[in-house]
Amino acid sequence: MMHRGPSPEFRERVLAQKTVWMGGAYDAFSAKMIERAGFEAIMTSGFGVSASLLGMPDAELYTLTENVGVVRNVVNAVDLPVVADIDTGYGNAINVMRSVREFENAGTAAVIMEDQVAPKRCPICVSGVETIPMEEAARKIEAAVEARCNPNMLIVARTDASSVPEAIARAKAYVAAGADVVQPISNTFRNLDALRALRQEAGVPLSLQVLGWLEQELAPVDIESVAGLATFPLVPLMSVAQVLQENLAQLVKDKHSRNLPHKRMVHHEFVSLIGFEEIERLQLKYLEDSPGRDAA
Repeated sequence: MMHRGPSPEFRERVLAQKTVWMGGAYDAFSAKMIERAGFEAIMTSGFGVSASLLGMPDAELYTLTENVGVVRNVVNAVDLPVVADIDTGYGNAINVMRSVREFENAGTAAVIMEDQVAPKRCPICVSGVETIPMEEAARKIEAAVEARCNPNMLIVARTDASSVPEAIARAKAYVAAGADVVQPISNTFRNLDALRALRQEAGVPLSLQVLGWLEQELAPVDIESVAGLATFPLVPLMSVAQVLQENLAQLVKDKHSRNLPHKRMVHHEFVSLIGFEEIERLQLKYLEDSPGRDAA
């Protein structure tokens, strides 16, 4: 397995706006499925990590170390660049410096940090969010840039500002502070023209979470006209949730698995997916008491 940490190729592609399409992972297994589907990179979704790890809402309830642990497992499970959602950076500018180093050490190719007050609130689930002063947020970006050891790791600055003019002003300030990419929220930018204005004013490619109106109304070519990173953050999580809910409800009702509404992956395909063949090869090679070693 070759781990794809910060690389000049990934950085150059994003900054050249040769859009990298990503799926949103919530654990190592979902990351493997995203890789298998053919996506070019993986984003660890804070919404998904909170739901999967804690069974709780995306309100920055998990800790820095818990998030880093999930991200490290994802990086170890796949051979794709991994972009990590690091929420607000878990504190002030000094906390951000440690956070960036921890995620870089875990092998991420990029981190996404937002300008909300900590602990954050998920903008797609609440009526409004509160942002920190623009100057403070810009200093946090400066600290993140200073803290990274590998300049190829991208710093993505997300702004949750509720008006287009403020979001554009913040994006420009964050780029001036050293951010490589900026990410708006879909609640603020409601059409493609507004996104194009943000792209032009910021002077760097956008990172877009393809959900809400972006998912329903924009064509891939529209997204590629402004974005260096484009992510479907919730489709994997919501797909699994729906299938589990329906299959388990039928299983409880029937007390057998013959009438499940959704097909299951067959056993041999699953064990191949998670790497049993490689483990068996290594066991035969290195473990003297492994059954079948002499025959091998």
